[in-house]
Amino acid sequence: MMAREIGIDLGTATVIVYVRGKGVVLVEPSVVARDVESGRLLAVGEVAHRMIGRTPGNIVAIRPLKDGVIADYDATLMMLRYFIEKVCGKRRFFKPEMVVCVPSGVTSVEKRAAREACMEAGAKRVYPISEPMAAAIGAGLPVGEPGGNMVVDIGGGTSDIAVISLGGEVVSDSLRVAGDSFDDAIIRYARRDLGIIIGERTSENIKINLGNVYQPDRLKRMEIRGRDAISGLPRTVQISQFQVAEALEESVKAIIQAVRSILEQTPPELAADIMDKGIVMTGGGSLLSGLGERIAAETGIPVRLADEPVSCVALGTGRALEDLDRMRKNGVLASDF
Repeated sequence: MMAREIGIDLGTATVIVYVRGKGVVLVEPSVVARDVESGRLLAVGEVAHRMIGRTPGNIVAIRPLKDGVIADYDATLMMLRYFIEKVCGKRRFFKPEMVVCVPSGVTSVEKRAAREACMEAGAKRVYPISEPMAAAIGAGLPVGEPGGNMVVDIGGGTSDIAVISLGGEVVSDSLRVAGDSFDDAIIRYARRDLGIIIGERTSENIKINLGNVYQPDRLKRMEIRGRDAISGLPRTVQISQFQVAEALEESVKAIIQAVRSILEQTPPELAADIMDKGIVMTGGGSLLSGLGERIAAETGIPVRLADEPVSCVALGTGRALEDLDRMRKNGVLASDF
């Protein structure tokens, strides 16, 4: 059975593809490797991700999306074509309909670029859905009912925060601080305070294994390897959980401030609903240990992690696909944009 309707979570860090009737069928890093001179595609996804920081001069491995939007159109197009062919097959007699996620704060130009890339990659029609709306649907929140639902979706490039009621976003904000910002902050801290230069993969490994932004442990440590910032020679140092929390503090504060700002703009009746239901966190960045507890402590509102935080947005596109007509009628999905 070939895929006629697919949902794509076109994330800065990961692309997740949902096929109607099958569920999530593809989860791959948003990375493309190509030849510098010819522009020829060499690898996409997991294979390309393993090349980051390890390529010779004639090969470049890049992330074509930055801060939730397309930064390199040609590379995004190559990546989309590759994933669509992987899901739908190379020889297909039809073009699939697509639901694609966009951050809530994107400009019309950025939105158009996402649409054109999907169409050029082989879509018949493209329906946009905002990331917080898709995340809320994927988390199983009753978005069509008259009641306040608050979702904080922390992806790779953006943190999307929204209060949703009756199928629409009452207040929302998109913040270009998320998982990639956490990695960058650790890289900067390691160079500035530890005198060691580390790469993206090492930084991500530190974040996953040692990150904790709520009551971090000064004694919990791990060894990291990199290049000495002065001599340029390989070096091994230790970093503590407390130091990682110190590195991440600025990014965490920015997210908490954005959450508080959205709560301050929320109408009183919906604010009361959120107090009862709590805030739902989704996205890979929400897995940062202690982040939910920190938001709860600083807002006074309970916070819970969605059941499948990483795939919530893709599951939301899938549920929108299952009921395209009703979703369009309720305004959750716009027409082909």
